[in-house]
Amino acid sequence: MQAAQSQKQISYQPQKLSISTLPWWAIILLLLGLLIIYLIFTDRNYSETFQYLLAGVVATLRITLLAFPIATVIGLFVGLARLSKNIVIHTIATIYVEVVRGIPLVVLILIIAFGFVPICVDFINRIGQWGTTIFVSGSFHQFFNGLATYSIRNISMELRAIIALAIGYGAFEAEVFRAGIQSIGKGQMEAARSLGMNYFLAMRLIILPQAIRRILPPLGNDFIALLKDSSLATVLAVNELTQLTRLRRSSTFRVMEAFNVAAFLYLSMTLLLSAFVRFLERKMHISE
Repeated sequence: MQAAQSQKQISYQPQKLSISTLPWWAIILLLLGLLIIYLIFTDRNYSETFQYLLAGVVATLRITLLAFPIATVIGLFVGLARLSKNIVIHTIATIYVEVVRGIPLVVLILIIAFGFVPICVDFINRIGQWGTTIFVSGSFHQFFNGLATYSIRNISMELRAIIALAIGYGAFEAEVFRAGIQSIGKGQMEAARSLGMNYFLAMRLIILPQAIRRILPPLGNDFIALLKDSSLATVLAVNELTQLTRLRRSSTFRVMEAFNVAAFLYLSMTLLLSAFVRFLERKMHISE
């Protein structure tokens, strides 16, 4: 009995701080960050580069914060479709996941921006032309006439990049949701159905809340990955952080200043998002 108590007391002793236990990776990153901040305040080239790239930070965050929620919604519905017993729904969802995951994201962005979006606009124009032949006057005529004259130029490259990134990451989120739902024991669904719940009510109230707690870390990782992959929008000449970095480098020939500040800004955003994701994980863990 005394041995067990002494062992318990030993196990609860706080770990002494030593050189080997210090988070050296964080200290090194902090020192590098402080060095870049010092250069931004003291060096004119770094200061001008930083001010020039701030607009790219705003565009990068806008693309990420719009694309990821859309990708999450797509992933949720496709993940549920992957678990469906309906062969048609399951097959369509599986084709989407396998095709999108098998195509490089930069190629997918180009396909959607210059192929899929124009096809959709042409389809909208055809609907509008069809509607104007049926409704020759009135508000309906004006509505369909607007569709018939809708131009591809109305869809900005940034919006196309958001659509492409959402579709691309939707396939990955679908697998995350599918794995999270399958990790919940079948007895949970059976118990919910025995209480009179239908499939959708049981999924919404019983299964998904538990699954989301488990898939939050991979969702957070994908959120951070999407922030970095937003740099691929540079192939569409979107003025996000990477594109502005390239423009700054080509106009001033100050290569190190441009890319050092860009790397500092990307790393700052990813570290802040990582801290936010860890905060959410702790909050959801406490609420269990």
